[in-house]
Parts: sequence; structure tokens; C-alpha cells
Amino acid sequence: MVEVSAVTEVLLFFALLLGVAIPFGSYMGRVYTNRPMLGDRFLVPVERWLYRLLGVNPRDAMGYREYSIAFLLSSAMIAVWTFLILTFQASLFPGPVPFTAMTWETNIHTTVSFLTATDFTHFAPEVNMTQWGNLLGLEVPMFLAPAAALSVTAAFVRGFIRHDGRLGNFYVDMIRTTTRIIIPLSILGAIVLLLLSVPASYPALPWAGPGVHTPGFPGPVAAMQSIVYVGSNGGGWTSANAASALANPSIWTQYMGMGLFLLLPFAFPFAFATMVRRPGEAWPYLGAVLITFAVGLILFISFEGVASQAAAGYRFGLVPDSTFQFASVYSNTGANNLQIAYVSPIPQMTLLFGMFTQATPGSDGVGFGTLLVFALLAVFMGGLMVGRTPEYLGKHINVTTMRWTALVLLYHPAMVLIPTAIAYLGGFVPPAVAFGSFPGCASATCMNSHAFTTVLYEFASESANNGSSMSTFNDATPFFNLMGAAVILVGRFLPMLAMLRIGSEFSKSQPIPPGPGTLQTSSLTFMLYLTVLLIIVSALLFLPVIALGPLAQLGG
Repeated sequence: MVEVSAVTEVLLFFALLLGVAIPFGSYMGRVYTNRPMLGDRFLVPVERWLYRLLGVNPRDAMGYREYSIAFLLSSAMIAVWTFLILTFQASLFPGPVPFTAMTWETNIHTTVSFLTATDFTHFAPEVNMTQWGNLLGLEVPMFLAPAAALSVTAAFVRGFIRHDGRLGNFYVDMIRTTTRIIIPLSILGAIVLLLLSVPASYPALPWAGPGVHTPGFPGPVAAMQSIVYVGSNGGGWTSANAASALANPSIWTQYMGMGLFLLLPFAFPFAFATMVRRPGEAWPYLGAVLITFAVGLILFISFEGVASQAAAGYRFGLVPDSTFQFASVYSNTGANNLQIAYVSPIPQMTLLFGMFTQATPGSDGVGFGTLLVFALLAVFMGGLMVGRTPEYLGKHINVTTMRWTALVLLYHPAMVLIPTAIAYLGGFVPPAVAFGSFPGCASATCMNSHAFTTVLYEFASESANNGSSMSTFNDATPFFNLMGAAVILVGRFLPMLAMLRIGSEFSKSQPIPPGPGTLQTSSLTFMLYLTVLLIIVSALLFLPVIALGPLAQLGG
């Protein structure tokens, strides 16, 4: 039975979230267009010092090639740093805590996962991480990876407002994103979580043994959870993630976590509108996100069975816990507060659909970038239907743009379906009985479908840089480590580089005046058109595997 009070709480939460996201998105737009704002007096000298330290001239704008190389080089440096910390953490940070080193392939998977804000873990932090290895090896990319994603998306958007073939300066974008968005939000989030009884301390971890926590304060959980949420990172100080009473002790910390990981994805449409100086352009994107999100959440709650609720571990009630888990997956944060393997098949299907779209709202920056790519496809198709050369924001959509747009939309099913097929055909998936039982699934057919859904979910989560997992089998094997790392890398860098290429094409185009056949994109009609297109395209790409997985479980 759904409680009216719980539904009211959720509705009030989203009303408050939008009330904050609108002005914050405008603030982000000012950050990325370098307009004067509050805080310049203190932050500009710091940023100038960082530019000098890096040898960067902030006035030098980069083209597609330069921006892409800077992005890839910085990512490579972060990867080297993370891999070395993970490899030598026992020697660098010795202590009394029981510790088991990761295998080399798990090191690779972990490095790639945290480099890309995926944070899909094939290890147990309580066993395989030292305290300072966790802080220096994992938290550093937790700050820099979302900053890079936001920077690349901002450069993508600049293509619509520039006419010189330039996209901005990557290092300037990274520094300003970190100093003006990521760090302030993370500090504020950590303080609020601390006030809400999430622990924060730096003594040696008080463990009774490997993987066994004793009561007390096991580390700077509040600080880590804050950047976990703000950066669309997922993961956590312990394996239990957001289901842990340490990281998420009350309904208030749960709502605070949702606010932190939804703020930037919901704010970016308004940052986009501020950057292109067209306030009305934000609302069709926000509307498409809210419609898809609301329909999926209603399906999740409506089809979650009583037995599944007991098995999945709902702590604060069906509505608030479902909303957190659903929002976490749809924002590609992946901070689990439920055991997804034990929720009902239809809710599992709705979670998969959120990772298939990657844009409702998706992760920090990249989610909106993907939604903008869907919009370009919608405008292109609309232009063809009315017999007019497709254009968006006064810029022509050319053949090259559509090729890269198609690549962004088609790479994802390939990176989910091909590895899933290889895993099964290559014999890397254990028998279905190894996945355990779950409520309502007794037949061999149902168990096989459940196992298939688990593997499908794993690769969908990795390709979408989501990080949530059903985790009912041992995936810390060489195959799943190395294949997963490859999927994560392609899932992260290919669409971001494609977005930069699309932005570059638009930045070379000269503006054209609107005419009588120009598609009005800041309208209710376009919002509905975009929503339907997004749902249909995503469904068509993945419907067969949905039938083999979650839908096949319905027979029991």
C-alpha cells in the first residue's frame, strides 16, 4: 500500500530540487561563459595561480583536436596516479588494518572504473583498500572525473555560440568546474551529512577482522559520500554503499543524497539555456526528463511485490527507497540502497531502461550531452519531414554532425550486447544456480533469465558509466575485469569525443536567421516529440534483450 504522506514527501522534494536547480543552472552557465559572478574576488587569484602552475594561458581557445588531446592526456595522468596508488597502497600506507591486495586485472578494472566516474567495484573496500589508499587513490578521480565530464559538455554547448571553430580551453574549464562547482558542493554536502549523523573521522579503521565493522566512526564517510553523490560517482566507503547505516543512517540523509546527485543533472538544461542566451530552451529538455522519469518511477513502485520488498531490503518504505534507487540509476550515480537482484522483474526492467537512455537525466554533464544528441536527431528528422534543411539554434545540421550523432546513439547497444554474447558463448558465465534464488522465481527458465538479466545489467551499467550492480555472482574474474574495463573506457570516452566533434562542426558554422519553416524547439510540441523519440529509439535498440531477461522472469 502506497502511503500518501510518502508520495507528498517525494513531490515536495522534487519541487525543492527544481527550485534550487534553476538558479544553480544559471550560475553554471555563467561559469562556462566566464561572466562576472559572486566569488570572483577570492577565486580568480587562486585560478590564476593554477594557470601559471600548469603553464596555461586562459585566453588560448582550443579547437576539437587540442581540446580532445588535453582531455585524454589529463585522463591518462589520473589513470596512472590511481593505478600506482592501488598497486602500492600497502607499502605506502602501512597500518594495523587487515588488508588483501587486489589482483592486477582487478586493479585495472578499478582504475578505469574510478577514472570514468563509473565506480563499478569488483572489490570490497573493507578488505582491499587501506584508509589512505581509499582517500588518495579513489577520491582524487572522484573529483576530477565529473569535472572533466562537465567541461566536455560545456565545450559541446559552446559550439552553438561560437563561430571560429574553437571550443574553449579544457584546463580553464577543468579548474573553474572544480573550484566553483564540484568542491563547493562537496564541502556543503559533507557538512550537511555530518550534521545529519554521517560519521567523519581519520583514525585507524576499527575493524574486528577483514570485512567486519565494529561500532564507531570508521573514517571520513561524510566527505566521501558527498563527492560520491555530487560527482555521479556511486561506490562508497563500504561495500554496502548507500544501504549502509553509516553512509545513510536516516530518511533525511537519503533525501540529502538524492538532492546532491540530482542537482547537477537537473541544473544543466538551465546552464545550457544561459550559455546560448535562450531561456526557453531549457524547458523541453527538463520536461522530457521529468516525463520519462515519472513514468519509470511509477512503474517501479507499482510492480514491486511484497516478497521482493522484504528480500531487497527496503529500510525507509517503498516510496522513498524506490525513489532513491531509481533516481540513483537514472542519474548514472549507481549508489545502491537496495539489493537490485531481489526487486521484481518489471522494476529491474525500468532500471535497465534508464541506463539504456543515459539521458533521463543521466550523469553530470554527459547525461545532458546525450539528451542534446537525441534532440539533434529529433530536429534532423523534423526538418526532413517538413522539407527544410535541418537547423538548430541558427546552425545547420550537416552530414558529418549526423554521422557522429548516430555513433553516440549506436555505440551503447554494441558495448552492452556484444560483451553479453561473448560472456555466454565463451562460457564465462557460471550456471544459473550460482546466481542464487529470488522471490517468485522457481523454474529453470526463470533462473536462467534471472542470470541473463544480471550479466546484461553488469555490462549496461559499465557502458553507461553507472556503477550500480545486481552482484549475485563472482564478477572479480579476469574476463569480467578486463572486458568490463574495455566496456567502461569505450562507454566513457567515445561519446565524449563524439560530442566534442559535433560541437566543433557547429562552431564552424555561421548563424542563419530563422524562417517560417524553422522548428520551434522551445515549445511543448517539441518537448513531447523529443520524449517520444527518446523512448522509442531506446526501446527499439534493446527490446529483444529485455524480452530475454526481465520479461522472461515474469512466468516464474
